[in-house]
Amino acid sequence: MNKFIKVTLAYLFFAPILFGKINFDEDVLPLLQDYCIDCHGPEKQKSGFRVDRRVHLLKGGDSGMSAMIPGHPEKSYMIEVIKSDDPEISMPPKGGRLFEDEIEILEKWINEGAHWPDQMDEKIQEGTDHWAFLPATRPIVPNVKTNPVDAFLTKRLKEAKISPNKEATPLELIRRASIVLTGLPPEPKQVKVFLADYSKDPETAFNQLVDTLLDSPHFGERWAQHWLDVIRWAETNGSESNLYRKLAWTYRDYVIRAFNQDIPYDQFIREQIAGDGLGVGEALGFLVAGPHVPAATVGQEPSAKRQARADRMDEIMQTVGASMMGVTMSCARCHNHKFDPVSIQDYYSMTAVFEDIEFGSRFPEFSNDHPRKQQAEEIWKKIASERNKIRNVSDVWEEDWGGYREFHWKPEKATALRLNFWSGYVGLDELQVYGLPSDNKNLALATNGSRVHTDPVFAQQGDRFPISRIIDGKFGTQRWQASYNKPKKQNPWLELTFEEPVTVGRLRLSSNREYYFETDYLEQKNKFNFNEFLINIKTVDGKWKQVMSVHDFRKFAKEKKQIEDSIAEINHLTYRLSEEGPRPSFVGSFIKPKLTYVLHRGSPENPRDLVMPGAPKILQGDLGMENDLSGRARRARFAEWVADQKNPLTARVMANRIWQHVFGAGIVATGSDFGRAGAMPTHPELLDWLALEFSNPSRTEGTPWSMKELIRLLVTSDAFKRSSHPNPDSMNKDASSSLLWRFPPRRVEAEVIRDGILVASGKLNRKMGGRSYRIHNIKKTYAQWKVVDNFGPETWRRMIYQERMRRVDDMIFTAFDFPDCGQVRDKRPVSTTPLQALNLMNSAFVVDQSKHLANRAKNEVEKGDLSAAVIRCFELLFGRIPDNEELASAIAVAKKRGLEIVCRALINSNEFAFIP
Repeated sequence: MNKFIKVTLAYLFFAPILFGKINFDEDVLPLLQDYCIDCHGPEKQKSGFRVDRRVHLLKGGDSGMSAMIPGHPEKSYMIEVIKSDDPEISMPPKGGRLFEDEIEILEKWINEGAHWPDQMDEKIQEGTDHWAFLPATRPIVPNVKTNPVDAFLTKRLKEAKISPNKEATPLELIRRASIVLTGLPPEPKQVKVFLADYSKDPETAFNQLVDTLLDSPHFGERWAQHWLDVIRWAETNGSESNLYRKLAWTYRDYVIRAFNQDIPYDQFIREQIAGDGLGVGEALGFLVAGPHVPAATVGQEPSAKRQARADRMDEIMQTVGASMMGVTMSCARCHNHKFDPVSIQDYYSMTAVFEDIEFGSRFPEFSNDHPRKQQAEEIWKKIASERNKIRNVSDVWEEDWGGYREFHWKPEKATALRLNFWSGYVGLDELQVYGLPSDNKNLALATNGSRVHTDPVFAQQGDRFPISRIIDGKFGTQRWQASYNKPKKQNPWLELTFEEPVTVGRLRLSSNREYYFETDYLEQKNKFNFNEFLINIKTVDGKWKQVMSVHDFRKFAKEKKQIEDSIAEINHLTYRLSEEGPRPSFVGSFIKPKLTYVLHRGSPENPRDLVMPGAPKILQGDLGMENDLSGRARRARFAEWVADQKNPLTARVMANRIWQHVFGAGIVATGSDFGRAGAMPTHPELLDWLALEFSNPSRTEGTPWSMKELIRLLVTSDAFKRSSHPNPDSMNKDASSSLLWRFPPRRVEAEVIRDGILVASGKLNRKMGGRSYRIHNIKKTYAQWKVVDNFGPETWRRMIYQERMRRVDDMIFTAFDFPDCGQVRDKRPVSTTPLQALNLMNSAFVVDQSKHLANRAKNEVEKGDLSAAVIRCFELLFGRIPDNEELASAIAVAKKRGLEIVCRALINSNEFAFIP
């Protein structure tokens, strides 16, 4: 049959269809069955596409794009691929193509609304009936006169025919409560007081103990670590260079304060997503807590930059989704979520919320009553005082601000400023000029109309180093370079011209400021690639005037002790500012939000549909935002949505986390995945009751979203106070103790072991907050960090203040499943390895602390009484005295090997490393 006859017959067959209304069963279904069903049916779905039901065509495949959009064949992906000549996407991929008339049938069917009999009411709602996405309902509390928590647990125990254990001993209770709430074991004096109170009134004594521990500043240190685990917070970026994030610890300190002050959880959410508008700018460190590849190490290739940016945005999605929502958002980055009703459009709508956030440093926004702002004001007063002392002696001086040097002279009006460098090589990243002492406007910025130029031989060193970059407001590494010109016998110089006459009195110069603002602990061979130079200004009468010779000032300053002393004090105060006041901190920087598109298969090189900022639609996430909304406003509205009591996930997820850290396992075992791939709750009614009691307490004295009140409720329950001893009959029915017939014993975390050793030895430095203590070396940019000191006195603070370094083994406690902070850790794994025992027996830290512990024990008993010293070691480590057999064995070892060996053996025991 020739082509003409084939086409003619096709026309005669399809003509009634094309000019009439499409009949799905007769016209469309046969085409789907003939061309599509084999690869996209109920048994096989290539690329996630299915054509056997209307709902699947609406939903689309792995790409997240709808296969058809009723009424719009021109926007329907199915039509695009069957018409395409591109072999990469053309459908069907093999065999005969659809005739033009067949394609027109499908186009007309879609244009008419894609009618599919008996399926028109179906919507893309697979998984919407999953328990976690439904509103929580407040169940009736079973009729038990005790803690409501026990009422739910008792009901389940009765159903399982399991008898609960009796109450633990008072010694077990104080050790359990102290470790769970503060991460520190009780000291012998605390134990003695509690045991005395408990003997008189057990319930009152325990409740008072709980209140004391909740009020302890160490509570925040303990519970902040749980949160930091979930969001993967660390002080290095985790990339090849693994650079240190300068002042990232300000976010850690914020979290500790938040838990200690019992900031309501809904407020805690708002501050971490939009704290820049609430006077707690350091809280945004939450968004940039995860690992990232710094832009400076990505290279100049535009596609590489776009991919790196997309990867950084995905880190934010992981952090927000896992910690606050209990949703694995990243699973929808390249296609619709495989298990949950989260589409690829949902993913990119949510990334649009955070389009103004970049991994980097900025001056955090602080309210007037913020402690760091108040401390900074006091420091600035002292700096001003020292500057006034200098002005009494000299009109010019120089200050070292770490990442840059600042040069002062008597303010004067000028139209231009010129620098003549004495050195043969200059490398600058930024030039800043200011006017009066109180004026903080950078007059040198190109955006303010300023222009910079130099001799053509210095203007540009290759494409990467044009002089214009030193006034663009961006910091880098030697972004303009110039060297001595032999033919002209000329050193580098530059001239800055202002748009109009301005008052100038200060100059800031730097060579690699981003290293000093963004990172630290790197070998800096050339901190400043400029040395001495002349500063000249062009006055309003058109004449050049020298205002400062750096060489002459330095020579003069050496002869004036008053100037030297004041400058030394200023340099000390600038360091204090970085410790105590608002300084550039790695808590995220801001950029102008760009339009956000769905990225086909997650590739930035394949943008598709434009999306608006929002949240997952299954959770009523259409927040009514447009792309012209500012980044701060987007984040604020999103934060309100997360923190809303009506959000079915927020309260459930956090109540479950709190339960997990009290009892060792969550009601939902997968604390950061409440979706269909996660675990089902062991006590669903109890979880709903806890979530609602947390967000909207039924008690008149209850505080909405109070984390401390919820923790107190759990810790004062009978379930928490039960003995952890195994019962054979109960173990047969519930070996995991998930029904809480006993308190589940568990090994403590690495931090608790280390901090507990320091408590026992009496060497724990309880200083709170501030710069983390360092255990590693100073390294080159792409070298690896190495541990150089993990046991000296500078490291005797709580372990939460140890610098959290990705991909760095601390050589002792990493063996105890200390997280690397690369993956979300809602619950740490628990392993048992020979290395753990070796580290607790032979590491320099344990050997050193065992000696201190032995000396403390000897000093606290009568001199020469070895038996009393051994007993004291037991009290310091376990809170109890040894039995006769333990005492005899320990004395024998102490006589033969020394008391410190006994201490090392006790530190290696399960009793020391477990919550009883």
